[in-house]
Amino acid sequence: MEDAFYILGTVWEQLGNLGGAIEKFRKALELKPDFKVVYDDLCLALIRSGDVAGARRLIDKGLALDPDFAELHCYAGNLFFQERKLDEAIACYRQALRSRPDYVLVHSNMAKVCLEQAKLEEATAWFQKVEALDPDSVETASFLLIIQTFHGIHSPADYLAEARRYGAKVAAQARPYSSWSVRPAGGGGRPLRVGLVSGDFRNHPVGYFLENILGYLDPTRVELVAYPTQAYEDELTARIKPRFAAWNAIGALNNEAAARRIRDDGIHVLVDLAGHTADNRLPLFAWMAAPVQVSWLGYFATTGVPGMDYFLADPVSVPEHHRGYFTETVWYLPDTRLCFAPPAPSASPACTPPPAVRNGYITFGCFQYAGKVTDTVLAAWARILRSLPQARLRLQNNQMNYPNEREQLQRRLERAGIALERVTMVGAMPRKDYLAAHAQVDIILDTFPYTGGTTTCEALWMGVPTLTLAGETLLARQGASLLTCAGLEDWVAEDEEDYVRRAVARAADLDGLAQLRSGLRQKVLASPLFDGTRFARHLEDALEGMWRQKMGPRSEAVIHFGPSP
Repeated sequence: MEDAFYILGTVWEQLGNLGGAIEKFRKALELKPDFKVVYDDLCLALIRSGDVAGARRLIDKGLALDPDFAELHCYAGNLFFQERKLDEAIACYRQALRSRPDYVLVHSNMAKVCLEQAKLEEATAWFQKVEALDPDSVETASFLLIIQTFHGIHSPADYLAEARRYGAKVAAQARPYSSWSVRPAGGGGRPLRVGLVSGDFRNHPVGYFLENILGYLDPTRVELVAYPTQAYEDELTARIKPRFAAWNAIGALNNEAAARRIRDDGIHVLVDLAGHTADNRLPLFAWMAAPVQVSWLGYFATTGVPGMDYFLADPVSVPEHHRGYFTETVWYLPDTRLCFAPPAPSASPACTPPPAVRNGYITFGCFQYAGKVTDTVLAAWARILRSLPQARLRLQNNQMNYPNEREQLQRRLERAGIALERVTMVGAMPRKDYLAAHAQVDIILDTFPYTGGTTTCEALWMGVPTLTLAGETLLARQGASLLTCAGLEDWVAEDEEDYVRRAVARAADLDGLAQLRSGLRQKVLASPLFDGTRFARHLEDALEGMWRQKMGPRSEAVIHFGPSP
């Protein structure tokens, strides 16, 4: 009888009825308290339903029956990971590996914890173990590419080689379409039907940049269809949903089904907004669900995916001589590949003079995700602070809410030679308060090679300039692109020596800094970086241009013009 309840539970779960599944799984355990596979499935169902307390009770009960239950140690680690209790998560994962050394998921989770702690070499080693255990893992290949972008020790050519390996993996799992049925488009009042694939239609950097242009797009040129890859929605989702002609969730569909859905929708141009970041669905692009496919906005390097035709960039972020580092054809937008939405007036404090005027010393700041603050970055900051004995440093990010992560960063600061009494560490806060916190900072110090995007734009809006370092990849040149577009080319350093020199020089010119800050919001608001109308026209031109370039010579056997979906 217990087997029947277990089977019923799995059926309910496959149908999306978590409540029914949990009920049946519980009944199976009542009948057979040592039914191990039910502990596994019930724990996952409880976590998915949001019943964390129930999952913890079940884990404790299951481990009391079998202290070597590897899956439950893994799930306990996952719950600690969600709570940012990273040391506790690591302890659970290590226990799971003692019971099951070849547990691929735990190796992967260990890598993710190391990545969160900016332990890039350790994260790479763990992911390499995952790849050895599961050579076909697409997710692992994506994470290894992400780590390479963080590192800064790999050449663009090395990254390209890894991206091609990833592309070969996804290509082996796909059966790409070679013909499509779409309506005529690209002129004469017939809009291109453009699909956007993302897990970030929400309060997220991608969402912020996207929101600024959606309202400016001309519906006679572009008709948008959203393909969210996960179910979470928030107030930003509610604001942007009306801008789409359709909202078709694909999170529950496998790649084949998602590609079929997109093809059936008659999409002309399919745009990926995630690249190798979280909640991506890059493998479905290998199916060629649309005649033209484009990578834009949420990623900062080639995807490596066969069938990804174009990559949207600007001339600063991807100079001409870097185009060879992409498997896609680089298509240039004239001013910037990013366009930022000013915060709503109700959440946008006024700009302030440099706090050094009242403090008598310079305060540098960094509001970046802690994983971007590598040891190389800390070494450069230490040199700046040694040159300016009175200067202070303010570090503010979500990770500082968690004692373990705060303490770990403190240890790294001390190893770099930065005295903790000179550093203020601040955690997450509401966006209005976060923006207001820029009044405590004179100059933002960008991270490298993973430079800022949203944080740089927000700082510029609040009148605080960012000093960035232009490297050899799009990711390392993102800050240079934003500042150049805003008319602040002289805040772009060429190398680490120049970065340190410019920081010290800017700190010494308080009058110049005060003058810049007094008009910086007006300056950037008038720039292409904040001009949604201008950017929308350029984006429409790019979409139509890519469509014409790739599909103009195509025969009717490939593109079957049909009625509007």
